[in-house]
Amino acid sequence: MTGRRRWELTAVGVVLAAIFLIPYLVMLLGSFKSRSEILRIPPTYLPEHWQPGNYVTVWNTPETPLPFNLVSTLVISGCATLLVLIVAVPAAYYTARRRFPGRSAFLGLVLITQMLQPVVLVTGLIREFFTLGINDTWLAMILVNAAFNLSFAVWILHSFFAGVPREIEEAAQLDGLSRVQTLTRVSLPLVWPGVVTAIVFAFVSAWNEYAASLVILTTPQNQPLSVALTKFIGQYDTAWQYVFTISTVGIVPVVILFALIEKRLVAGLTAGSVK
Repeated sequence: MTGRRRWELTAVGVVLAAIFLIPYLVMLLGSFKSRSEILRIPPTYLPEHWQPGNYVTVWNTPETPLPFNLVSTLVISGCATLLVLIVAVPAAYYTARRRFPGRSAFLGLVLITQMLQPVVLVTGLIREFFTLGINDTWLAMILVNAAFNLSFAVWILHSFFAGVPREIEEAAQLDGLSRVQTLTRVSLPLVWPGVVTAIVFAFVSAWNEYAASLVILTTPQNQPLSVALTKFIGQYDTAWQYVFTISTVGIVPVVILFALIEKRLVAGLTAGSVK
């Protein structure tokens, strides 16, 4: 690759990065401004009077208990992701290794469930949760998020398991490993990029879920950040400085997650592109 070609690609990458990052930078700087400064015309890019107290205010607001909302979001997202993996891994492995009657119909049904959204089924979900006695609880939202992210995890892991040669598993079984040991010790490490991809998508989807949480979780302490954010948005007025502050707090864990597993995520997304 010539020096000019490399420079052109670098320039394009910088421009694209700026397009995606500038809104987040505006949000971060807005979290340190007052409401009047945010709404000022023409706008100021850097805060004239820095307001770090915005973070203290949202952290200590009784009506919107941000520490509880953050813990609620972490617990719901983390447990839902774990539940997705516990169910999706054996389901995807079985469908990739076994030819059983109705296999194609099962995979098609799994794909169809991906087309549904929690808001479409929220009425039925509420009735069911009231019957089970778990309405307005973390468990209810863990089950909702796990159910609606399970189909994606099964599909992506199915394709990864199908790409593992059967001969490797057969050799492991000849060495005395059981089916479960073959899955956990041989196949699962080989499809780890796919597992990471499923983890990221399930976690981010649960982290950003709003519609079902708004209806099912009515106690302020149980609500996630996505719902707590709307408490500062009124019909006639919006506290933009607090909206930016909570949004900044909400993206930090996701950014950390992506930074930790970025390499394996890229490997999972590009798997199969090169033969």
